[in-house]
Amino acid sequence: MKTVIISGGSIEDTFALNWLQKNSYEMLIAADSGLDFLYRNGLKPDIIAGDFDSLEEEAYAYFAKEAEETSAYAKQPEVLRLNPIKDDTDTEFVVREAIRRGADYITILGGTGTRLDHVLGNIHLLGIGLSANVYIELVDAHNRIRMIDREVTLRKEEQFGEFVSLLPFAGDVKGVTLEGFKYPLTEHTIETFCSLGISNEIIDNEAAVRVKEGILLMIEARD
Repeated sequence: MKTVIISGGSIEDTFALNWLQKNSYEMLIAADSGLDFLYRNGLKPDIIAGDFDSLEEEAYAYFAKEAEETSAYAKQPEVLRLNPIKDDTDTEFVVREAIRRGADYITILGGTGTRLDHVLGNIHLLGIGLSANVYIELVDAHNRIRMIDREVTLRKEEQFGEFVSLLPFAGDVKGVTLEGFKYPLTEHTIETFCSLGISNEIIDNEAAVRVKEGILLMIEARD
């Protein structure tokens, strides 16, 4: 089940609305202040979840009222109110809840921004996808971020931005082979604490990233 999570970070409305229009999905979830984006753009989520400590009161009141109303013609949003004293972020809770409900493809919009602690935390959440065999991506107007531990093929005509950066995550990454890139590699070890994999470019119709051991953070970026 394809699922979109609207998180509470920075979000460019024009980009996000365009993305939602062009991409199909079966479930739309708002994590806490991500609900503000849906409210100001007239969109209705399937699920609202969070402790609502950073949400505009008007947006929460509107959707909470909708959730209480019964209708034979329209499904109302489900509200999951979380304790603000907890061990995970609202976004982590929503990611795990989406997987529990059958999501196998998750896109997080609003997962990046000026709070680098939250950005790094959301990047770590991509690892939940690796553990559960669920595709998870963080997407904003300039980046698509994924975490990979196996072969991935990128088609030039479908790439998100002109640059592809690969960074080791949680230790050295061994047996990295890059084909179809401006800067290829063969069975290379990308060591932790280096910038070797920054700003590569796809030069063939297709490019392949192969990993034998370890985890890579793959960022498709545009200026």
